[in-house]
Amino acid sequence: MWLITTQGFYSVVAHRTRPEHVLVRARAREDLEALREQIPTLELYEDAGADYRWRADVHRDHWRGALIQLADRVDYDNFKNAVAARQGMKREAVYHRVWRELLRLGR
Repeated sequence: MWLITTQGFYSVVAHRTRPEHVLVRARAREDLEALREQIPTLELYEDAGADYRWRADVHRDHWRGALIQLADRVDYDNFKNAVAARQGMKREAVYHRVWRELLRLGR
């Protein structure tokens, strides 16, 4: 699962050895640090050789709770504008490029 929010971008996959956990991965450390708003006990670690360098093992119950909180925080009518306001224009530009590529799916 890819989750692109106004506080960060996350790639979430099943944990390989702990079925009750997911592995939440991020390209930017600050994105995982921001997830502490929803999961205060989040412990992140670095895997410098991986394509998603920043990671955290998260119990599925905590992940579900975080998703609910993130959904409840949707208070904007334009996602890209909210990203620009909260994370800056550089991040908005990246997300805009993703948006443009995904637009192809509908054509």
